Amino acid sequence: VQLVESGGGSVQPGGSLRLSCAASGGISGIYVMGWYRQAPGKQRELVAIISTFGITNYADSVKGRFTISRDNAENTVILQMNSLKPEDTAVYYCKVRQYSGDDYWGQGTQVTVSS
Repeated sequence: VQLVESGGGSVQPGGSLRLSCAASGGISGIYVMGWYRQAPGKQRELVAIISTFGITNYADSVKGRFTISRDNAENTVILQMNSLKPEDTAVYYCKVRQYSGDDYWGQGTQVTVSS
């Protein structure tokens, strides 16, 4: 099973980035897909998750700015990030949870928000 992330980079405050994560390698029975982030010196935290049925949950700090979506047929999850702030700077990780309870993580992609 592989989770391939893309879309990270550097942007000025107020800018936008779009993260994508594609699950491959025979993975099936995906229940929840989502994004977490870890800033230097801090614990990894939830950013946004979405279930198979489209139910979403966002961290309070990103509500109204980030939007998560998924394509169940393609096993892909997208995080659209708008109005980015310096405090959004972190390594962003894709995570997939199967109905079996097994979790898989991506390798992480750096997002830097700086003027």
